[in-house]
Amino acid sequence: MMEHQSVLLHETVDMLQVKPDGIYVDGTLGRGGHAELLLSKLSKGHLYGFDRDEQALKETAIRLESSRDRITMIHENFCHMKEVLERYGVSKVDGIMMDLGVSSPQFDDPERGFSYRYDANLDMRMDQTQSLTAMQIVNEYSFEDLTRILWQYGEERDAKRIARAIERQRAISPIETTFQLNDVIRSCKSSKELSQKGHPAKQTFQALRIEVNGELTSLRTGLEEATSLLNLHGRLAVITFHSLEDRMVKSLFKDLSSAPSVAPKLPVKASQMEQASFLSITKHPVTASELELQGNHRAHSAKLRVLEKIGD
Repeated sequence: MMEHQSVLLHETVDMLQVKPDGIYVDGTLGRGGHAELLLSKLSKGHLYGFDRDEQALKETAIRLESSRDRITMIHENFCHMKEVLERYGVSKVDGIMMDLGVSSPQFDDPERGFSYRYDANLDMRMDQTQSLTAMQIVNEYSFEDLTRILWQYGEERDAKRIARAIERQRAISPIETTFQLNDVIRSCKSSKELSQKGHPAKQTFQALRIEVNGELTSLRTGLEEATSLLNLHGRLAVITFHSLEDRMVKSLFKDLSSAPSVAPKLPVKASQMEQASFLSITKHPVTASELELQGNHRAHSAKLRVLEKIGD
């Protein structure tokens, strides 16, 4: 089992204000770090843990064996949590947490094809039962679609150049491995860019991973489902790792915690004005402490935002 350090562990669980008899959801169970801490605070309560990665679920089942009567593990995308929970007779919950992105074990397993640092087949599937892989995208998507995802999901400035280079290379022979794709990307970068800090393929690999797994679409739906499931004073805690995720979470939390606007000339008393149904607990995102940063490199880009249901 590969080592995995849970990011913002205590901050996330503490801000959920766990009730011993409450019902909770971990939308991204992963290797069970956040779940393990939350379960330690439950007596009669229950945790429903979702993950798309079957390997992660198998490993976490071993880790959480002593708590198996208080947790139900579900191989499913969290964007379907409402429908799935209904099957278990659950219509409302007291708290939900999501630790987004790819886990360290997924990155560190060369065979999964997530990392540009290992030579492997271009896979990048979180759910290995799905058919779409990064190899298919690289070799089958049109120039226009490649350009779009590299720009939108990777914020890659050289999106057109890289898409064109991919198109030229695959006309000669398929691009099947991470290192083959690395070579194509490097050919599009200047010597100055290649000498700068950071891997030249980072943004392209991020874009492909997001497209393979439909991450932003799943996140948008998952956030909507999560907020609709919360009991009064229930909380949603979300950890993001890149700007696209964080902007989506920040925007939704701001919209939900803002009261509907009223035309200034309408004769409405303050007591009659409709109030927001949610409260943003984190005016600014919570980030990792210096101590955590020293021991966990992945924590550098992590941002935690928390929302509470305060009305109907």
